[in-house]
Amino acid sequence: MKVLHTSDWHIGQKFMGKSREEEHKAFLSWLHKIIKKEDIDVLIVAGDIFDTGNPPNYALELYYNFLKQLFSIKNLYVIITAGNHDSISTLKAPKQLLEFMNVYVITSGDEDENELIPIYKEEKLQGVVCAVPFLRDSIVRKAVSGQTTSQKESSLNNGIKQHYTNVYEEANSLITKLTKEDNLPIIATGHLTTVGSRTSESERDIYIGGTLDIGGDFLGKYFDYVALGHLHINQTVGCNHVRYSGSPIPLSFSEANQKKKINIIEFKDNKVEVEEIEIPIKRKLQVIKGNLESIKSDLKCCDDKTTWIEIHLNDENPMFANQAIREFADELNLIILAIKIDRTQKKLEAKELKVTSLDELTPNDVFTRRLELEKIEDKEFVEEINLNFRKIVEKVTI
Repeated sequence: MKVLHTSDWHIGQKFMGKSREEEHKAFLSWLHKIIKKEDIDVLIVAGDIFDTGNPPNYALELYYNFLKQLFSIKNLYVIITAGNHDSISTLKAPKQLLEFMNVYVITSGDEDENELIPIYKEEKLQGVVCAVPFLRDSIVRKAVSGQTTSQKESSLNNGIKQHYTNVYEEANSLITKLTKEDNLPIIATGHLTTVGSRTSESERDIYIGGTLDIGGDFLGKYFDYVALGHLHINQTVGCNHVRYSGSPIPLSFSEANQKKKINIIEFKDNKVEVEEIEIPIKRKLQVIKGNLESIKSDLKCCDDKTTWIEIHLNDENPMFANQAIREFADELNLIILAIKIDRTQKKLEAKELKVTSLDELTPNDVFTRRLELEKIEDKEFVEEINLNFRKIVEKVTI
């Protein structure tokens, strides 16, 4: 049996005002080819299919068109679990129709939802997938009045561990009921932050306190493979068969230098083999750091004009350098999404404006804060200067 593990697509993401539609189209097209080429039996998507609970129409079209394409692949199982970004109602609405297409969508993990999916090949049982989605607090923790934050965290940890223990026992019972075969693999999914895992800036805490006391040792002792989602870095957690696949495209500049991958897992002769396959990147993200001259030099070396660039500026005159960099980038037809001033910069314009990024301020904000540095005592004069500046801004931005 061959399983392909992916997660954290975040279809519909707006990245600093920019659409990722073309990047997601390219990824899904590539993924479809890989599934056919590698003769995959089970596709697992471990949460965060969409970036928001109310995804744009194009995101829904991409999702459903992709599932329609997969329907033409004979005997392919598609298992999709909800992540913390996903809307339960959005994913659940077509659930019964999708099951007709051999697509199984698990949204909440509550007692009314069957998380066990037996996998057959040529009418022979190959294994069982325990499709555990992002487990919301209300599903796994009993509300008790007067609990401290620490007690709530402990209760949540225990509830999630008990949930995994229960589905493992149920999977074992199901295998015993369906076949006399021994040592059939039991696979679990999950959408959470585990102990010892590496994070990037684009993830957010999803539970009280942010950290769970659940690691690869706990999950690994029960399941033959654990397909995790939520963290965007492809990585193992404690052991070779407990893994995050990571996101298929970089979702923040902190992921600019990461190699994006999917995991292919093959169960053969009671052994588990995992292969990481690198995903071709449709659009690069690049971070450039330095002063005006070094940044201009680095920009000259940017051959791919579709690259999205973030600048970390450390210059004696960041206000002037900001404008000069933008003009230089325009001449080179390069796309700069943000210019951030180094927080350690001790120059007047950076430190006393108390701003991480000039992109976060309007011209009026910058002028007002700069004027405050002059410590002019005549308040009426200051108000008049500000008023005149706003009038000028209005004229040049019409």
